[in-house]
Amino acid sequence: MADAVTSQTLIDGPRTTVMAFTNVSDGTGESAVAKVDASALSSMGGPGGSSTSTDLKISQIWWSVDGMNVDILWNASTNVLALSVGALGAGHLDFRSVGGLQNNAGGGVDGDILFTTRNHTSGDTYSIILELMKKA
Repeated sequence: MADAVTSQTLIDGPRTTVMAFTNVSDGTGESAVAKVDASALSSMGGPGGSSTSTDLKISQIWWSVDGMNVDILWNASTNVLALSVGALGAGHLDFRSVGGLQNNAGGGVDGDILFTTRNHTSGDTYSIILELMKKA
């Protein structure tokens, strides 16, 4: 058996993408699971745009976590922690006033965002919404 997870794209516009993620753990957890595939997002500049942004910034995050921690990682040759949320609580962080949370990973960056759960047990849950800005 595996954790019951969902990933949903709410908005995928020329400059902004909003995605929602849920997990109900069976105790197995997630380890560096790709949640955002930057290369699959819509082109910059809307339909017919000339380029796809694989350079994303986290502009806002909303979360509700019960019983586990969730590490949000920038995918790279060596993944880099963007931020961590949990273990009991809910919140909202807004990084727009500083231009978004920048991807500071080194080599092998492809814009993807991964989740890893820690301290998970059966029945633990998370709901996370990410608002992402596409960098030109």
